[in-house]
Amino acid sequence: MARINIAKDIQSLTTFRRNSGQFLKQIKKTKRPIVLTVNGRAEAVVQDAKAYQRLLDIAARADVYEALRQSEDDIAHGRTRPARQVFDELRRRYGIPR
Repeated sequence: MARINIAKDIQSLTTFRRNSGQFLKQIKKTKRPIVLTVNGRAEAVVQDAKAYQRLLDIAARADVYEALRQSEDDIAHGRTRPARQVFDELRRRYGIPR
């Protein structure tokens, strides 16, 4: 993903509304998002749909990696039990025969 060009990629919402077609062409060509401002403060980001999907995919993978990291930490600190022990406990608690 390309870096934001502060001279071209930060625009007021009013300017974006007036020239939305031009800005959409710019987004497709440069692959850079546009930051929209209201009263000089960043309020929204407009980006190409493919770039947004890429961010969603990266976030999903990050969730998986964090789950794995936490699991490894649990193992390293002895916060796990053998599956057989857990299943035996569940069988006893709920009266499930073997």
